[in-house]
Amino acid sequence: MSKPIRIGMVAGEPSGDILAAGMVAELKRQYPDAVIEGIGGPNMINAGFHSLFDMETLSVMGLVEVLSHLPAILKVKKQLLAHFEQNPPDIFVGIDAPDFNLRVEKALKVRGIKTMHYVSPTVWAWREKRIHKIAKAANRVLGLFPFEQQVYDKYNVPYTFVGHTMADAIAIVPDQRASRDALGIDGNAPILAVLPGSRRGEVDTLLPVFLETIEAIHAKRSDIQFLIPAANEHRFAQIKAILLEADNAEERLPIQVTQGTSRDAMIASDVILLASGTATLEAMLCKRPMVAAYKLAPLTYKIMQRLYKAPFFTLPNLLADEAIIPELLQEEVNAENMSNQLLNFFESDNSALISRFTDLHHTLKCNADKTAAKAVVEELFA
Repeated sequence: MSKPIRIGMVAGEPSGDILAAGMVAELKRQYPDAVIEGIGGPNMINAGFHSLFDMETLSVMGLVEVLSHLPAILKVKKQLLAHFEQNPPDIFVGIDAPDFNLRVEKALKVRGIKTMHYVSPTVWAWREKRIHKIAKAANRVLGLFPFEQQVYDKYNVPYTFVGHTMADAIAIVPDQRASRDALGIDGNAPILAVLPGSRRGEVDTLLPVFLETIEAIHAKRSDIQFLIPAANEHRFAQIKAILLEADNAEERLPIQVTQGTSRDAMIASDVILLASGTATLEAMLCKRPMVAAYKLAPLTYKIMQRLYKAPFFTLPNLLADEAIIPELLQEEVNAENMSNQLLNFFESDNSALISRFTDLHHTLKCNADKTAAKAVVEELFA
């Protein structure tokens, strides 16, 4: 091409930032002069991406919870579209965040810009008819999971299964010793990794009950150490503040808080307690037994009860098509319930579960970064 290609991208949360970073790096490897810009996090920026806005603005979860953040989100959308109108990308890729990205994609597609959506919205779980909206917004969907293909084929919407970049990045047999060394942790201590989420609302909701769970476990097994990796500097400060308010829990209990080391923390651990979401997939790939929990706003939960049709909500269970890990919602998320299930993992032979995790890992290991970048280039020059 006579001028550098321009690629617009938006990732709305840390999981999307991680997912897109490898694709950005691969595109920059093929086209060093390419201008790749929009909204992204530190991983994308390190790969050569130019972020026009702070990704934190879009990192909101829940049907009800997003309302208070709506003015800021709409302002970013307006400014982003204005930028792309003045500096049109040759192609735009929205990474997850469908409520935001599908609107951006539709607006750009109307202007003749090619668009792609990376990570299928959960049309297989609820509101299947959203696929018509997706088709109007995106020329092609890049998907992470093989079970999604049949839904897109049903509606004749272009879809490419690319696998998951985390499945490529994480070893089939992770090195626990190396991760413990990296974190400066005793090589023999039993460890529970505690991940209360990457969003502010998740941490505010889940960390207090996770701390109650830590207290309950510590009362029965004082030898277990607790590792809380914060997703970013915002969550690090938030976690530290909550621990301080909880009678200075970090000083009273064997708790270590780190920043930006969630994968090492998972691999270093023996068992994991975490907020349901992409982190459950990462924990599965790290081959660690886990308990996944989530608490929605009451109104959001009532709405989801009526709309959600999939039998499970955690990715390991959805991929396995059976309940291979405990997944807890609402009232089930309590210290007694979680501490009992976590202690059971510490005291059991988990080899069959690890074997199942390994089989699922292989199905997702498809060189996703290169496969996704190839799909973008093919669409760009189609």
